Amino acid sequence: MELTCIVCPNGCRLTVDGEGGDLKVTGAQCKKGIAFAEAELTNPVRSLTTTVPTVFPDFPRLPVKINGEIPKNKIFDAMKVIKTALVTSRLRVGDVVLPDVCGVELVATANMNTI
Repeated sequence: MELTCIVCPNGCRLTVDGEGGDLKVTGAQCKKGIAFAEAELTNPVRSLTTTVPTVFPDFPRLPVKINGEIPKNKIFDAMKVIKTALVTSRLRVGDVVLPDVCGVELVATANMNTI
């Protein structure tokens, strides 16, 4: 199987042979690539960033992210939950927008302070 590592900017093209706990990974320029390939084949996870609407005309959408990783097959479930969000108070970076999106928090990634 061939994969492209997404952990660092190198974007190594990896080749993975074997199954289960007996995987041989080639093409990695660092140990992160090997760990990525093993995780991708056993339990693929992703981070998620998007925006949510607000009630503020001067800041109509707030950029957000989940503060962890979720299983890759839960991305669409997470987006269904995120689409229910509406920000009604001014938030700062790190403030929680939703406490539980597939087991992790959705947090603000921008300050909504007005100048």
